[in-house]
Amino acid sequence: MRHALGALGFLCALAASAEEPVLNLYSARHYQTDEALYANFTQATGIKINRVDADDAGILARLRSEGSSSPADVILLVDAARLWRAEVDGLFQPLRSKLLENRIPAHLRGKDDGRGSQWFGFSTRARVIVYNKATVSREDADSYEELADPRNKGRVCTRSGSHPYNLSLFGSVYEHLGATATEAWLKGIVANMARSPKGGDTDQIKAVASGECGLALTNTYYLARLMRSGKPEDRAVMERIAVVFPGQASWGTHVNVAGGGMAKNAPHRNAAAKFLEYLVSDSAQTYFADGNNEYPVVRSVKIANPALDTLGEFKAEVIPVSVVGLNAVRVQQILDRAGYR
Repeated sequence: MRHALGALGFLCALAASAEEPVLNLYSARHYQTDEALYANFTQATGIKINRVDADDAGILARLRSEGSSSPADVILLVDAARLWRAEVDGLFQPLRSKLLENRIPAHLRGKDDGRGSQWFGFSTRARVIVYNKATVSREDADSYEELADPRNKGRVCTRSGSHPYNLSLFGSVYEHLGATATEAWLKGIVANMARSPKGGDTDQIKAVASGECGLALTNTYYLARLMRSGKPEDRAVMERIAVVFPGQASWGTHVNVAGGGMAKNAPHRNAAAKFLEYLVSDSAQTYFADGNNEYPVVRSVKIANPALDTLGEFKAEVIPVSVVGLNAVRVQQILDRAGYR
């Protein structure tokens, strides 16, 4: 009898475990500060998060390999071009949510086919220009077009032209200038380079501070990390450079997104919807800003990040990020002709 009761207790525990609410999250966000974001969701809802972490390419490859048997409920990716690629590959399913539609501006959401958006942007970062205060004047660095101006010959540094951060910027410029002018602009940047493209955004910032470069492109959250650092060497870097939000006299500064959506074959649709809606809550949006130095997409959210406050307010472009993603694919075909590696 005792054995029977023990077996019954084990089976009940197993059944309870099987019924435990879960969310299978495939995430390309590799920021340690997101741990608290996920923990807060579980604490508030009781939904346990099972995570698969990889870079964007790894996440997309895994989803394609798994096909209809994929256990993914939510997919989080970084960059408009990657979100667009996942949408085109049919990896998302549309979600109709009044909360998401009301809190996220339309240009920061994916295509809506009438049943809801394919994906949603949850945080943004601006792509700005940093310049060496000792060697470059602000008026030579206050627009993206000036990266190709002959005045800046031998001054420009960037990471690889084919990196998604640059591809999305180039896709934005393509939308504003058209194919012919964009190709001429990219050729002008190549002609102005101080060295061949290499490294990440932080490397570009440090190269400007050291004098190797006069000006460079970076996402704002890399700057904010250096600004909030307690290391003397990071503070020294920030003392030597200045930051400009390009395009304030024209279309505005390019902003890119980190976002996500419900996976095509999500087995836990209700949990997925709850999680995506949680990401636009005031607490989650504030965490994007305070925890990872990103800008919230919900305009009413007030942030208290000293670095972002120091960078100040700016006019951001408002073209749909889904268009930027499409254009980034077109720009890839131009890079070889421009000699941009």
